[in-house]
Amino acid sequence: MTALPRIFVVDDEAPAREMVGDYLKMHGFAVTLCDGGQSLRREIEGTRPDLIVLDLNMPEEDGLSIVRDLKRRHPTPVIMLTATASPIDRVVGLELGADDYLAKPCELRELVARIRSVLRRSAAAPAETTPGRPPNRTVRFGTKWLDLDAHVLRDEHQATHPLTASEYNLLKAFADHPQRVLSRERLLDLASARDDDAFDRAIDVRITRIRRKIEPNPSQPTIIQTVRGAGYLFSPDGRER
Repeated sequence: MTALPRIFVVDDEAPAREMVGDYLKMHGFAVTLCDGGQSLRREIEGTRPDLIVLDLNMPEEDGLSIVRDLKRRHPTPVIMLTATASPIDRVVGLELGADDYLAKPCELRELVARIRSVLRRSAAAPAETTPGRPPNRTVRFGTKWLDLDAHVLRDEHQATHPLTASEYNLLKAFADHPQRVLSRERLLDLASARDDDAFDRAIDVRITRIRRKIEPNPSQPTIIQTVRGAGYLFSPDGRER
């Protein structure tokens, strides 16, 4: 019997937390409810979630600090919920490694659709090399190699550096289109990142985050280059276009 995807719902407001949890259970998810960062950390020690739905606006510890701490220790996908209309929370959350966001109050059917979409994008588990299986396919990105089978970055010591689903999809899009200028619109499509609220800044934020991981000097990027007024270009050898 296949285990149900395990979703952690983190919200300090009990009615909202329970409403989301009940709805997710109705749609085939196993759910753990947490009232804040401390209870989330306790639960995650015993059970690793497949995805976390996280309210950003909590009094004891704000969601952004929780995202920062989570992404240092776990590659678990995170969908942020924010009650503010400003895109600033979205941008900061994406910079910290969140995979998606929704404004509160959210339509629960859309939340389920976003959860399923993020789970699909992050579904591929690392594949170990076994006798008779060819080595994992890799693409060089600056100081790292993108492992196309394991969906991780590897350094020269073969240490792995986890990627969010959105980061992997963007790197895969560049790997499939080297030395070609890709507009933000095209990247949204290629990376399966398009939704009704998609905005160009989301691509910029994710590329900034990726550059910190792959560029020898992120402040002067040569691997993923900005082409002013046109988009971005992946230069495998780091040469200027």
